[in-house]
Amino acid sequence: MTRSGCHATPPPAWVLAVLLAGCSGGGGGSGSGAAPATPGSTTTAPPPPAAATPPAGADAALRITALQTFEEPWAMAALPDGRLLVTSKPGRLFLVEPGVRVGEVRGVPQVAYNRQGGLGDVVLHPGFPGNGWIYLSYAEPDAAGRSGAAVARARLVTGADGGGELADLQVLWRQLPKVDGEAHYSHRIAFGADGLLWISSGDRYRGEPAQDPGSGLGKLLRLRDDGSAPRDNPFAGQGGTAAQVWSLGHRNVLGLAFDGQGQLWMAEMGPRGGDELNRAQREANFGWPRVSDGDDYDGSPIPDHATAPQFAAPSLTWTPVISPSSLVFYSGAEFPEWRGQALLGGLSARALVRVAFDGLGPREVARHALGARIREVEQAPDGALYVLEDGPRGRLLRLQARR
Repeated sequence: MTRSGCHATPPPAWVLAVLLAGCSGGGGGSGSGAAPATPGSTTTAPPPPAAATPPAGADAALRITALQTFEEPWAMAALPDGRLLVTSKPGRLFLVEPGVRVGEVRGVPQVAYNRQGGLGDVVLHPGFPGNGWIYLSYAEPDAAGRSGAAVARARLVTGADGGGELADLQVLWRQLPKVDGEAHYSHRIAFGADGLLWISSGDRYRGEPAQDPGSGLGKLLRLRDDGSAPRDNPFAGQGGTAAQVWSLGHRNVLGLAFDGQGQLWMAEMGPRGGDELNRAQREANFGWPRVSDGDDYDGSPIPDHATAPQFAAPSLTWTPVISPSSLVFYSGAEFPEWRGQALLGGLSARALVRVAFDGLGPREVARHALGARIREVEQAPDGALYVLEDGPRGRLLRLQARR
């Protein structure tokens, strides 16, 4: 089988050129800071025709409408009124009326914009209608040229021009230690029904620190909404970074979502093979870099999960990889047969990957080709799906059932 993905140690130079173009964990971008393709806060774009041309090779069963284009979009969140917040990796945040207008939100923190770093996730506080808090993740630079992920919150203040600004910004969490390199930040964020904040922290291409509870790398973190650590976290007694940790042994978790029963799931990129869908478990060690169902890029084998039962096994794996970029559980009316299923954006798969759950556990049931690397998928308030393409001119697409 052909395998592709991102690696725990730097690959040979001849492999690197290939990985930079299509790496399982890559987000594109040279860090050049070129002018975004998206219009600024005062530009209004007319909606496209309802029958907008779908991407080449897209699933004919879907009605796909292209709405707007962004420079390296990474994440989005739907506001209660149907507008979207869209992050752009070079460090810009946009307030979007889908197909109508794009406004810029000012006051975004400085980001370390590099191969996989920059502005990342955006989610709303569960009490957003009353408190206006939004949460952002991003790669943060330091004076020595190193970087690490961070999560901040701020109040969204919208303006008459269709844009807005961030007020009262507070940094709640920093990924420590900061290190050299431009890979595996992860920094996906999610809120549970109990109001607690979950953050995925990648291994930053370092591997073994993922096994150390005292390191902030390669972990799933559980925090209060103000960034403090709950006293019932499994390693709370150790204090410091360990007090934030829920599980360890992670490589690069880029999908983080709760199902309808309140169970948290993670979509995690493997190395050369072995992408994973994992069920979050208290105090679990998922084994990276000591086990994986994939291998190193140079062909060196990594012991499979089945050889080491002391580590938590993945619920589902993919070889060849799909390069999961995002995860959402569907609950809408537009695709009634999909309710309760997981939808994963696939970068190398260039598709929306659909996973069903039954008595045998999760299993892939469909792969909807979209003809482009898919960076993000979110459910719209009306049950349609919004999808962000990856890349320097990534489009916002609306997916509906073709009836």
